[in-house]
Amino acid sequence: MENNTIKKRSLWADVWIRLSRNRTAVFGMCLFGLIVLACAASRIFMDFDTQIVAVDVVNQLSGPSIGYPFGRDELGRNIMNRILWGGGTTIFIAVIALCFAFFMGTVLGTVSAYYGRVTDSIIMRLIDIVMAIPPILLMITLATILTPSTPNLILVVGIGLIPNQSRMVRGQVLSVVDKEFIEASKIQGAGDFKIIMTHVLPNALSPIITTVILDIAYAVMVISTLSYLGLGIQAPNPEWGSMLAGGRGYIRYAWHISTFPGIILTLTIISLTLVGDGLRDALDPRMKR
Repeated sequence: MENNTIKKRSLWADVWIRLSRNRTAVFGMCLFGLIVLACAASRIFMDFDTQIVAVDVVNQLSGPSIGYPFGRDELGRNIMNRILWGGGTTIFIAVIALCFAFFMGTVLGTVSAYYGRVTDSIIMRLIDIVMAIPPILLMITLATILTPSTPNLILVVGIGLIPNQSRMVRGQVLSVVDKEFIEASKIQGAGDFKIIMTHVLPNALSPIITTVILDIAYAVMVISTLSYLGLGIQAPNPEWGSMLAGGRGYIRYAWHISTFPGIILTLTIISLTLVGDGLRDALDPRMKR
């Protein structure tokens, strides 16, 4: 009876069971979920004009206290409120940029692997040219060229992630397109679009999900890096990277301005990395018992 139950279990149900048994992955999910909920709550319960960007020069640089657990910054603004508000912006941009990169990478990688030959050569050579430039350098260059704004930041980060996504998708699709069930679908007269959507992608994209989770962590880091350099989210809007940059001149006598945004940024990246590693182990067939 137990064996029959296991056989009827779907792939994702099996993955979820193994993922839930991984304590570090569960810890990562809980930690990231808590950060996301706190950032989302800030958008509901906080007023941007009075609680996020309002200046209070009388209390500038004041340290952590009961009323202000993370203290105030160089302009007297509540650091905790700004961290939560800025975190919502960072995570939102990272997710949207990754969705854009995943969509474009899936299209390019699938078309390249499925049709092969000249199509594959053209697409992959273009991808190779882009990948010759380090991703972070490419994104810094694009951010310098474009006017700093949220849509442009999404575009910059998305473009930087496309090459890696497309190559991974291509590799997975190549492992599927020569299978017998694909040939059988072609013999039965199924069109290319139907074959790709119903047979190729469902069997090729599961291993890619792990890298997607890890890429969210990378996107968060890149967004903060660009904001730290003044190429991302612009003042007075808060963002973890720009908050780090704003506090670097006061690090000796107002350590809290840079310390708390850095801690939250680090915890976010760690939590996503733990989830990504746990999901990789759960998707690995060798982990099955």
